[in-house]
Amino acid sequence: MGRLGVSRVPIVRVEDTLIATVLEDLSDRDALLLQEDLGRLIERTGAAGVLLDLTVVEIVDSFLGRLITDITAASRLLGAETIVVGIQPAVAVTLVELGLEFKGVRTALTPEKGRRLLRQSIAESRTGKYRRG
Repeated sequence: MGRLGVSRVPIVRVEDTLIATVLEDLSDRDALLLQEDLGRLIERTGAAGVLLDLTVVEIVDSFLGRLITDITAASRLLGAETIVVGIQPAVAVTLVELGLEFKGVRTALTPEKGRRLLRQSIAESRTGKYRRG
């Protein structure tokens, strides 16, 4: 396990998964850097999964909400399943009020549940049981 990211969001690799843990509310610039870093690291490491931990995020706007969807879609195109974890209830309400739909974004309440879901999803995609659609 080693730290791989250069942005303000630490990204570590655990086996075939990149774990990005947001430690504070993100500025637009930091969110864009996270997106770029994750894409570059998926390509470089061949990671099969990304766990995006938003547990401490208390404020979200339409830009960050769309970027979460974009990160998930880009990761999928690069061959990595993504699970977003730790969305706070107030953040979920805000995202709904903004009219943002998280189509194709898989979520879990906690990092532990997200990791289990990610392992299952990766295993299914490797055996051909999981179909995206």
